[in-house]
Amino acid sequence: MRANFLKHIAQTSPAPMALEIAGGEGVYLIDTAGKRYLDLIAGIGVSALGHNHPAVVEAVQRQAATYMHTLVYGEFILSPQVELATLLCAQLPPELDNVYFTNSGTEATEGAMKLAKRYTGRAEFVAATHAYHGSTQGAASLMWPKDFTQAFHPLLPGITHLEFNDDAGLDRITEHTAAVILETVQAEWGLRTPRPEWLQAVRRRCDETGALLILDEIQAGMGRTGTLFAFEQYGVVPDILLLAKGFGGGMPLGAFVARREVMQTLTANPVLGHITTFGGHPVSCAAGLATLRTLVERPELIASVKEKEALFRRRLVHPRIRDVRSAGLWMAVELADFSEIQWTIAGCLERGLVTDWFLFNERSLRIAPPLTISEEEIEWACGVILEALG
Repeated sequence: MRANFLKHIAQTSPAPMALEIAGGEGVYLIDTAGKRYLDLIAGIGVSALGHNHPAVVEAVQRQAATYMHTLVYGEFILSPQVELATLLCAQLPPELDNVYFTNSGTEATEGAMKLAKRYTGRAEFVAATHAYHGSTQGAASLMWPKDFTQAFHPLLPGITHLEFNDDAGLDRITEHTAAVILETVQAEWGLRTPRPEWLQAVRRRCDETGALLILDEIQAGMGRTGTLFAFEQYGVVPDILLLAKGFGGGMPLGAFVARREVMQTLTANPVLGHITTFGGHPVSCAAGLATLRTLVERPELIASVKEKEALFRRRLVHPRIRDVRSAGLWMAVELADFSEIQWTIAGCLERGLVTDWFLFNERSLRIAPPLTISEEEIEWACGVILEALG
């Protein structure tokens, strides 16, 4: 199996973890030898309720037995899509009342960029340095520095960058800007939270110039930061919201959400201005609906996030740990350099704990467990990290 994995599965790096997974249960992954690994990164933020959550599994099985793909997105009335969009909009500010479902986060970014250009009639974008919004060419055009994109240039023109949390960059938002796109919490730079007054100033500058504000909560959404959506903590409402990862409960699902007046511009001049075959797949939407219902009906899951965050922070104290940055159950544990990160990850894996690093921060361990992780499991995971560091 390993030989065929390396031979026939396109590799994204020279050194994959290469665990052969046989099953998943709660916060654990299980390999073919029966060894259990506590998944401290939840599939990079995807498994918000853990692996094989009963409500999600039941919803997927029921929908798969009812119908799966029917026709390209937007033509038929499909109850999983309608119910999920209705429940989602009920959790959002009233101005975010229209949902376009996609297969992934990068597709949500692409759709939002097209929507911003169509609605404003403008072509330029402002993004933050060290942000990650996806790997397709439009989303990758937003990335700076160019380490991961230079080999694929030229990409989209008209992209300007500002520094996250830096007031000096606000004048780069002008009457030519279609949209400013920001992660509400910067993920791949190693967890950088915004100053509320800075994010509010960005919102005001967008209003002054007629630019739209796109907030990317592909990783930050679904309770990860202690509220269902991270923007709730900062006194701003975006014009377009991006969702994915935890939104699908383990199934491929993303979305961009806007007010109906904005979204309607994709329906004419030209008709079918943005289309997808598999976006909003009924089985994925059923999984997303079960996930969102669980989070809404069991508010203690999100309510416990801050307490669990505090436990991680109390326990992760070690001479090698230089900093711990966090936003709810989402942390960057900074060490000295990438070599120290590599052997710490390897030491954790050997002891049955899965962790990782960040795209633009090779000095920090990624922690983003399922929201269902218990205090006992947190204690054990922190003990493993400290043991690996020692």
